[in-house]
Amino acid sequence: MPEVVETRLSELFDVRLRSDDTPMTREQLVSAVQDADVLVPTITDRVDAGLIGQAGERLKLIANYGAGFDHIDVATARSRGILVSNTPGVVTDDTADMAMALMLGVTRRIPEGLTAMQEGSWQGWAPNAFLGGRLGGKRLGILGMGRIGLAVARRAQAFGMQIHYHNRRRLRPEVEDGVEATWWESLDQMVARMDVISVNCPSTPSTFHLLNARRLQLMKPTAVIVNTSRGEVIDENALVRMLKAGKLAGAGLDVYQQGTQGNPDLRAMPNVVMTPHMGSATREGRIEMGEKVIINIKTFADGHRPPDQVVPSML
Repeated sequence: MPEVVETRLSELFDVRLRSDDTPMTREQLVSAVQDADVLVPTITDRVDAGLIGQAGERLKLIANYGAGFDHIDVATARSRGILVSNTPGVVTDDTADMAMALMLGVTRRIPEGLTAMQEGSWQGWAPNAFLGGRLGGKRLGILGMGRIGLAVARRAQAFGMQIHYHNRRRLRPEVEDGVEATWWESLDQMVARMDVISVNCPSTPSTFHLLNARRLQLMKPTAVIVNTSRGEVIDENALVRMLKAGKLAGAGLDVYQQGTQGNPDLRAMPNVVMTPHMGSATREGRIEMGEKVIINIKTFADGHRPPDQVVPSML
């Protein structure tokens, strides 16, 4: 974690820190859960039922460094009397910024222009060179209108986009009015009418492949899809087929279903902008995440419930 966070952790607790910035091996995770009172994993650490089953009696808190917790078997942890906490809210603006950057990158063909300049192949201004589309006036459909979805809506509203959203529950009227948003009870009807879809819902069993082949087929061929949430929400293979067939105009992706690299076919497409899960990658955001971890651990160590405890209603 950032040095300032590790320093503070070391001042407060007896801490075993990682010496490098790579994922822990399974053996290292097993050793950690057998000895520690608190485990601080990241999204790359799979804390499943098998790992939790090997935990020692001392482990009582999994203080996740990150907002998403789909890599942790929360139900099994709870059954073992182990609490789970996360770091919500601190990367809301950073992730929303990335969603807008991906929208602009795809619609304005920024990576293609960058490549032309880096390769020295640009021949000068031309009326039809690198033609993209403007965001103003376009319909944006937000899938998941939580903290991040609302932050995306506010930014998109400033660009002159029309805001639409699909949620399990409709927002309060005053929240809707604040971003002039239209709620769609039917996801099918919404995706069929949008120019841009922004995926901002968490990864849960109910959102796995929520944008499956059938729903992707409903989208307009001029539409763009952006995902800064979790790769599993989109059927990546179906997305590739749609893009190859010209049935979607483009995609901006910061997360992937197929490992860290995404589908190889995506990397070869000029109308796909891919970034390496950079949504929360700001110095300020990562420090604030660490501060949340410290508060959760300190509160728990003092005998109280962590303020950011993951509870069943969130699953």
